[in-house]
Amino acid sequence: MARRKEPVISDSILDQLLAGSDAKTAFESNGLLDQLKKALAERALNAEMDHHLSGEATAGNSRNGYGRKTVLTDSGSLELSIPRDRQSSFDPQLLAKYQRRFPGFDEKIVSMYARGMSTREIVGHIQELYGIDVSPDLISAVTDAVLDEVATWQARPLEPVYPLVFFDALRVKIRDEGHVRNKAVHIALGVRGDGTKEILGLWIETNEGAKFWLRVMNELKNRGVEDILIAVVDGLKGFPEAINAVFAETTVQTCIVHLLRNSLDFASWKDRKDLARELKSIYGAIDDKAAETALTTFEGGFWGRKFPAVAQIWRRAWQEVIPFFAFPKDVRRIIYTTNAIEALNSKLRRAVRARGHFPSDDAATKLLYLVLNSSEKEWKMPPREWAMAKSQFSILFADRFQAARA
Repeated sequence: MARRKEPVISDSILDQLLAGSDAKTAFESNGLLDQLKKALAERALNAEMDHHLSGEATAGNSRNGYGRKTVLTDSGSLELSIPRDRQSSFDPQLLAKYQRRFPGFDEKIVSMYARGMSTREIVGHIQELYGIDVSPDLISAVTDAVLDEVATWQARPLEPVYPLVFFDALRVKIRDEGHVRNKAVHIALGVRGDGTKEILGLWIETNEGAKFWLRVMNELKNRGVEDILIAVVDGLKGFPEAINAVFAETTVQTCIVHLLRNSLDFASWKDRKDLARELKSIYGAIDDKAAETALTTFEGGFWGRKFPAVAQIWRRAWQEVIPFFAFPKDVRRIIYTTNAIEALNSKLRRAVRARGHFPSDDAATKLLYLVLNSSEKEWKMPPREWAMAKSQFSILFADRFQAARA
């Protein structure tokens, strides 16, 4: 039988705290918990003042009464008595001179923003839950602090070698010069030599082209990336050339999932299952020659004649589809799709849908970074296929893959 875990605060102390008060009101605004928080905060501030006055630099200084400050907490507002000194040199660590929000309050705001809530929705939510009136400007100021974190994250050093990098994009509506425009947010998901995953960066761009892709590749190189074994892209024009201009040995592979989605967009819901089954004969072929034969058969068959644009999509991307067939099944399975990137796309699209459109690039960057950061913390294990795939990588890429594991 499991032993009962002893509470951090003993029952006798709790009885003393609750003496003469209704336990039901303990969690209410200005109830017992708020009173305890106030008492502990003021005790800590006084202890800080005692320590401050004991220092040699404050010789001759002394206490000078108290000031009043109302601070916002994660459960409401508190009015605290802040000790003062005659030299006005006291700046407490718990609550700095000009700080109006208790530790933890900003994290609540950032958490709500990361879940897709707009600035005004957060204002209303805080008022409803805690009875606190805060301005939209305060919410913006708190979330803008994330941009400094984004800048540091976007410039951080990266691994020298990534066996796999998935480049993916989603469309986001952003207000720009008085008009709401569709902009592409590009995300790079890297797989390290041990199979663990890492978001390498995100980039927002209105006009995609070879110059933009070249800038992204040079940024990755300047951050320490020396080699990418396989880059999986979504077939955008100029992308493969830009990758190979910077990483000459990289195998560029069109994302099979994107090809399938683009193909199925031409079909009605009742036809998609049958069309998907027919397309599987192409990407499931044993090698590139068998795949091209399957594509030709598809073109001349019922589904190819009903949806002629589908075969054209595959033909246009064929040079970037072919590398896929040179890999064994274990590697193909990794390239074809990963649960990580599918789950990531789902979270990003859900957050974007909740917002409708963004007032600026910065607003979109803040939200998407927070979603990416939250998702990355959930990735603890490599995909189950990696154990088999890495042995294939070590043979296919030899020293280049060994450098990724160093």
